[in-house]
Amino acid sequence: MQYKHLFFDLDHTLWDFEANSRLTLQQLYHSLDLAARGVDDFDLFHRRYSAHNDKLWDRYRKGFIKVDELRVKRMWLTLLDFKIGDDTLARTLDVQFLEGLPNRNILFPYTLEILNYLTDKGYQLHLITNGFEKVQQSKLYNSGLSGYFREVITSEGSNSLKPQKEIFEYAFLRAGAVPAESIMIGDSIEADIQGAINAGIDQVYVNHLGVAPTIKPTYTVGSLKELEMIF
Repeated sequence: MQYKHLFFDLDHTLWDFEANSRLTLQQLYHSLDLAARGVDDFDLFHRRYSAHNDKLWDRYRKGFIKVDELRVKRMWLTLLDFKIGDDTLARTLDVQFLEGLPNRNILFPYTLEILNYLTDKGYQLHLITNGFEKVQQSKLYNSGLSGYFREVITSEGSNSLKPQKEIFEYAFLRAGAVPAESIMIGDSIEADIQGAINAGIDQVYVNHLGVAPTIKPTYTVGSLKELEMIF
């Protein structure tokens, strides 16, 4: 085998972040009665949250903001779009969102099948994720993924973020891996693919959404099942 160590991303690659976060926000929308507070359209609320979350994560990855600012601001800015300047409500949403989200277990199609396939073939599987340590570990446990990965590397635990090469170098050290035998598998061109390039390893772009990549990965697949054509 050319590769021995397969480093997976979690959110948007294996664990369906969009589906899970939408369900969690929908539950909070009803339990906190946001409609009565002035948020009269859940679909718009979800779209605005997603837009703010994406922008703030981009700033977080680039080192412009800290994690606490990311967590509170995404809720605060979403509420402001509905002319609600309620700091207490924003913080309540943040806390309850991060409590509820890791309990969701929607995975992308063929996730368990491909992990079993790769394990049976003798590959060592690991995770490199920009998520928070406690949250990501809970996601893995509640979705039945914990037992597949030898090492779980988070940005919080490594004190670095994809696409910085330092988080990959930390992962190699933890996994006992060398770059020539390693490959990164993820959905984000900026974080996963460019990060792997920065670290000197091959990459698989998991293009669930059919988006044209801005750089050329080593491999591109449209579904997790297509990984069987590479490994």
